[in-house]
Amino acid sequence: MLLNVENMSCQHCVNAVTRALQALDATARVEVDLASKQVRAHGQFSADAVIAALADADYTATLISNDG
Repeated sequence: MLLNVENMSCQHCVNAVTRALQALDATARVEVDLASKQVRAHGQFSADAVIAALADADYTATLISNDG
């Protein structure tokens, strides 16, 4: 899935977002692009679960595409 995460600004944000998603699925593949403020995630989780996990970590995410 591809998400927009507006309030990411640094490497700490990249690590926090990655940890939040890997807490849902330890084998998840998470790719963060700070420049575009987008996150591509592949794992055993729903978009709602990802958005909620990011909200719990203080990041606002919106789903762009649920491509698998």
